[in-house]
Amino acid sequence: MKRYDLRHLKDGFKPRLKELLATHKAGEVGIFLFEIGDFTSVQKSADIVKESGFELMNSLKFNEVDWTIVVKKD
Repeated sequence: MKRYDLRHLKDGFKPRLKELLATHKAGEVGIFLFEIGDFTSVQKSADIVKESGFELMNSLKFNEVDWTIVVKKD
């Protein structure tokens, strides 16, 4: 399991998320934290996960501005 904090990237986290997902091996779980802003990032992150061939295992609001997703590649 690997944890990545993408909050410092603000709304620009999507390219980095794609890059990190590309490095994951089958069966590996990844936890990603990012800043949600206006909630469109939540759907965009779910779309990126699906397009990358990963399963979105969990998606939840971490606090007032941060979101966490847990993904796994089969």
